[in-house]
Amino acid sequence: MIGPSALDHVGIAVEDLEAAVAHYRRVLGLEPVHRERVEDQGVEEVLFELGGSYVQLLGALGPDTPVGRSLARRGPGVHHIAIRVDDIAQALRRLRTEGVRLVDEAPRPGSRDTLIAFVHPSAMGGVLLELVQERPAGGAGPSRG
Repeated sequence: MIGPSALDHVGIAVEDLEAAVAHYRRVLGLEPVHRERVEDQGVEEVLFELGGSYVQLLGALGPDTPVGRSLARRGPGVHHIAIRVDDIAQALRRLRTEGVRLVDEAPRPGSRDTLIAFVHPSAMGGVLLELVQERPAGGAGPSRG
């Protein structure tokens, strides 16, 4: 068992980030709590908090990024789900032991000063799964804020 503790977020790929943010504000009455451009992942994200988890809108920074390619293939919509784990390195070791196909063999920096890793959709019934480890206050590693 990898020890998931909560749903962290649902990532939604959008073609027009500004229009999507305005739509979520107008229709759901939600206000963004975080916005970040993550160059090495090719996305700009906006987070809306909802019950201790987030709805994450993802705008591609270009057509040759993972989200850009996903939009070209599938159009806008749910891109991935993300679960929180306490120890992402241990979770990845456990998944490898189980023969689970991974996108990321090692944790990498994510937004909000987290560590992340993706599990391949073929291992999760067609769903791209992201593991998210929140870093403790004052934790080691690069800041992405």
